[in-house]
Amino acid sequence: MRTHLRTATLVASAAALTLSLAACGTDSDPKSGGDAGSSAGDSQRITVAASPNPHAQILDFVRDNLAEDAGLDLTVREFSDYVLPNTAVDNGEVDANFFQHQPYLDDFNANHSTDIVPVVNVHLEPLGLYSKSLDSLDGLTEGSTIAIPDDASNGGRALQLLAQNDVIELKDGVGAGAVLGDITDDGGITFTELEAASLPRALDDFDAAIVNGNYALEVGLSPDEDAIALEEAEGNPYANFLAVKAGNEDDPAVQTLARLLNSDEVKQFIEDTYPGSVIPAFGTPGA
Repeated sequence: MRTHLRTATLVASAAALTLSLAACGTDSDPKSGGDAGSSAGDSQRITVAASPNPHAQILDFVRDNLAEDAGLDLTVREFSDYVLPNTAVDNGEVDANFFQHQPYLDDFNANHSTDIVPVVNVHLEPLGLYSKSLDSLDGLTEGSTIAIPDDASNGGRALQLLAQNDVIELKDGVGAGAVLGDITDDGGITFTELEAASLPRALDDFDAAIVNGNYALEVGLSPDEDAIALEEAEGNPYANFLAVKAGNEDDPAVQTLARLLNSDEVKQFIEDTYPGSVIPAFGTPGA
């Protein structure tokens, strides 16, 4: 009888200990997102979705060199496409993202019924036309093939780059919303729309391809040196920014990260690491 009683007592004690550990477990679980501003000791916590290069690299610099002194516990999650970082913000999987520009975000919000907003501009990645077989635009003749991004904002941006360099002519006034149907003179060139992340690989199959700056950097292309046509930085509306779900713009952790991303240290890091290929764009969000 005493043995049975002792066994029951041990079982009850083990159960109580298990319940206690389970109740405390959330304090040591890794952060999965959705709680910007919560405390980890004396730190504000934030998880940010980002494209690997240069966005995640810039965030890594902030995390490793600036965040601790600012009381920020920063987690960086890398995404290789242009859709999941926004859906992750919208569903609360992460607190913020850093990968996109205003025309892309406007189009995404309209098509996905999301309400994601910019917080602060960080940098500009000039869009470029690249080729493995051509050294200049003069090589683009009748019968040439060019691949461009298939999303609305970057596709129109690509066509504007080609028009500005007299490769094609567009209807008057179409602006950044240009589509292939707006081409009035294609010079005998054939255009193919592909998902933006696949465009660097398309250089093996096309005479040229227009590639977003982050994807160019990921495959070792230097926009400043390798592009046969490159966007102008001055007056460019395609600055990349930190973005959050509407209503979270003033969260303390978000504001701390925004301040660090616009610091002199980050500006110097961008200029030293990506000379001419990534350009600081500190200023009004979405400008």
